[in-house]
Amino acid sequence: MRKMSEKRIVTAALTGAMSPKAVNPNVPVTPEEIAEDAYKCYKAGAAIVHLHMRNAQDEACSDVELFRESQRLIREKCDVIINMTTTGTNAANTAVCEEAYDERIAPVIELEPEMCSYDAASFNWMSAKPFTFQNPPAFLEKLNKACIEHHCKPEIEIFNPGMFGVIQWYTDRGLLPGPCHFQYVLGVQGGLPAVPKSVFELEEYRKEMFPDSTWSAFGTSKGNLPCIFTALALGGGIRVGLEDTGFYAKGILADNEMLVQRAARIVKEFGCEPATPDEARAMLKIAR
Repeated sequence: MRKMSEKRIVTAALTGAMSPKAVNPNVPVTPEEIAEDAYKCYKAGAAIVHLHMRNAQDEACSDVELFRESQRLIREKCDVIINMTTTGTNAANTAVCEEAYDERIAPVIELEPEMCSYDAASFNWMSAKPFTFQNPPAFLEKLNKACIEHHCKPEIEIFNPGMFGVIQWYTDRGLLPGPCHFQYVLGVQGGLPAVPKSVFELEEYRKEMFPDSTWSAFGTSKGNLPCIFTALALGGGIRVGLEDTGFYAKGILADNEMLVQRAARIVKEFGCEPATPDEARAMLKIAR
């Protein structure tokens, strides 16, 4: 039997807010499709599935009922850890108001998933239509409170080193539950690039500021493999999925199952094993 230190957590980010089905028909958008992909990824070696919802127009949404149905269908199939996004709609994540904050946090409060995403600060997200991804203190304080009251483990998404300082401010004051779990998000213009150097840089800060924390990393698009190789070499977990990359290789469309299957093979090539959901719960200190 392998030691827990030889186990690595694989997260499958199934859908995302910006990966349309028109570009890759394998992107799951209905609760039924999401649940089926979650089960396939669980069978392939994923301990966590990260969920976004889409409306009938294939647009990002925070519809609690869609989250509820997806959660119900997944739970009928397996005990994979469910991580719900708090990004919200494309409109809500650019707004600075109580209504938008409540919309984004509603799935945590109403459905009490084991995990939720927690974007550590606001920044300019540079894309075809640049926008400011709003995560101001007023939002984070509400999310901190929701995570504590509803026993939800935050997956703290780190796009650049300064975000560690934001988290330290909250943990120093007991406003954010610990120990922390970080997800390095690499390849978004406005954050660090999806290259091995970025993983090394963030790891230096994490080890000094949060030595008892756990972590994972991924890169978008063609940066995914270099980043997950580096994360595994440094002892971290990894994330794959159609939220982050739509292609398996140049010219070959991916699906979530094949991305997790490859990730599991890579973990084994590093002399480790993919953690089961219960092993991941123990590693992340998630109480069922």
